[in-house]
Amino acid sequence: MNPIDIQFAHYDSLFQVIEILGLTFLIAVVSETVWDVVRGNRKRLGDTFANGIIAIVSALLERTAYGLIFVIGLLLVSPLALFELPQGWWMVPLAVLTADFTYYWMHRCEHKVRLFWANHSVHHSSQEFNFTTALRISWVDALIEWLFFIPMILLGFSLVQTVIGLVVVVAYQSWIHTEKVGKLGWLDKIFNTPSVHRVHHGSNAQYIDKNFGGILIIWDRLFGTYTPESEKVKYGITTPIGSHNPFIINFKEYAELLHDMKQAKSWKAALGYLFRAPGWWPENRSVHEKGMD
Repeated sequence: MNPIDIQFAHYDSLFQVIEILGLTFLIAVVSETVWDVVRGNRKRLGDTFANGIIAIVSALLERTAYGLIFVIGLLLVSPLALFELPQGWWMVPLAVLTADFTYYWMHRCEHKVRLFWANHSVHHSSQEFNFTTALRISWVDALIEWLFFIPMILLGFSLVQTVIGLVVVVAYQSWIHTEKVGKLGWLDKIFNTPSVHRVHHGSNAQYIDKNFGGILIIWDRLFGTYTPESEKVKYGITTPIGSHNPFIINFKEYAELLHDMKQAKSWKAALGYLFRAPGWWPENRSVHEKGMD
């Protein structure tokens, strides 16, 4: 057994619990969907269908060499670790806390850098908000998100601790994609809850780029990005994607980004489109050109 397999074996029980919770959530997804359809509360079945197809393809990709990119990328960085932290189950809470803090900054960056928004916008483009929305994750995630967790490796967390931390943070967020749970009082000020996350998925002006936290919402309160739910949320992105085709959903924003970069009149402008915030235009771009987008 190689060293990586040995590390994963130490946390085998935890991974089994996570798998059981994942199966439980899938049952909840199906149950909620059937319930909503029977009661006539699911108005956008096209979104539900697209979310399901995207989830199935994502699951297939994760079970191929493509899905190992996240692990391989961090594994290559491991020899550069500055410290060596203990290996034991008692380190899991610290790994989860560190992953949650890292997730906040990754998530915030995904909204503030257009290259990363092209990936993350897939999750936000749905105009419905239910358990299936949690499954609407970009097929390009594995190519990008591992980069943000390099600091955890450099701090001395093992590959397995880092993966577990992120898996727990992501798994926690499954249940918060729902309108069936209202406000939860003081919990909304500490944890990422359905009410808090509804805000994050809103395209209302006051909700845009708010509530980035994964498990804890205290990061948003500390860094000035917290906003409570105050008016009815309008879900989706400011310019609706206008399609239920999973390929368009996954790659439309990349196509538009590439188009803008090709039309740029300088390398500086091209890099601006790539690394500046969504909606950025060079100062010398005409009003007519902006209106063509």
